[in-house]
Formats: sequence, C-alpha cells, structure tokens
Amino acid sequence: MEWIIALVGGIVLLAIIIIYYYNKLVGLRVKADEGWSDIMVQLKRRHDLIGNLVETVKGYATHEKETLTKVIEARDAAKRTEGALNPASVAAMEQRLTSALQGLNINALAEAYPDLKASANFQQLSAELSDTENKIAASRRFYNSTVRQLNTAVQQFPGNLFAELAHAAARDFFELEATEEAAAKQAPNVKF
Repeated sequence: MEWIIALVGGIVLLAIIIIYYYNKLVGLRVKADEGWSDIMVQLKRRHDLIGNLVETVKGYATHEKETLTKVIEARDAAKRTEGALNPASVAAMEQRLTSALQGLNINALAEAYPDLKASANFQQLSAELSDTENKIAASRRFYNSTVRQLNTAVQQFPGNLFAELAHAAARDFFELEATEEAAAKQAPNVKF
C-alpha cells in the first residue's frame, strides 16, 4: 500500500514539474513575442515620424536634397522589414537608417534655417523622434532581457527537456552594430 502512495506521489510531483516548466517556457516565449512586437511598433512609429520630419525639412532645405533622398530610401528599406522575425535583418536596415539620419544632421539644418528652427511642426517632430529613439532603446532592452531568460531556460536542465513541447526555441538578440552602440551610449544632442 505504501508503494502505491509513493508511486502516486511521484507521478503527482513529476506532473507538477512538467506543468511548471511548460508554463514557464510558454510564458517566456510569449513575453519574447511581446518584446519583439513592441520593437516593431516603435520602429513603425520612427518610420512614420521620419517621413513627416523629412517633409517638414524639405520646404526649408532644398539644397540638402541628396541627403534627404538617402534618408527617404533608408526609411523605405527599413519599413520593408516591419513585421520581420529576423532581428539581424531588421537591425541592419535600422543601422542604415540611423546612418542616413546622422548625415542629415537635423540640428545643423535647424541652425542654418532659423524659420525651420522656429517651426512648431519641426519642434514637435524632433521631440517625438527623440522620444521614439528612447522608446526603441527601452524596447530593445526589454526584448533582449526576455530573450536571455528564454535562451537560458531552453538550454538549462530540465527546461531543455520541455522546450520542444512548449514550442520554445532559443532566439537571436537584437544587437547594435559597433558604430550604433557607441552612438547609443552618448546622450542625444538636441538644440533649438
């Protein structure tokens, strides 16, 4: 009779362990999906704001047409990666867009065109773009933190036994290239 109680107790304990790890892995997978979705939302917002900012600046900066064209092309290429599940391809397109924006040098344009600097649209778009860049950075941190937790749980024992059952697999981090990482460590330079 004692062996039956021990057997039932062992089965119950095993069921609890399986349920715990299954739910943990599913929760981390969903949290990683949420993090990636938030990155995509912020990147879409960035793409939309850049389009509005470019249109606002165009009226003032006619001789910067080549630089504006590069920004528009980079934005369009980045928009094509919206909804992509591959962090590496999205990061590459966003790096291209960041480089194009650095070439535009919005602050220098504002100094060169005092009317632009005083424009309420320009000021609002610049502030929103700066806010969006901060939100993108926060979204990346959240996503990468969740991916770290998911990857750890998927690779460690006994989670690795339940990973396939929970449809959980290791994911790539959303990483910055070296130049973007150095730029991200510096505070944004906004002048009006």
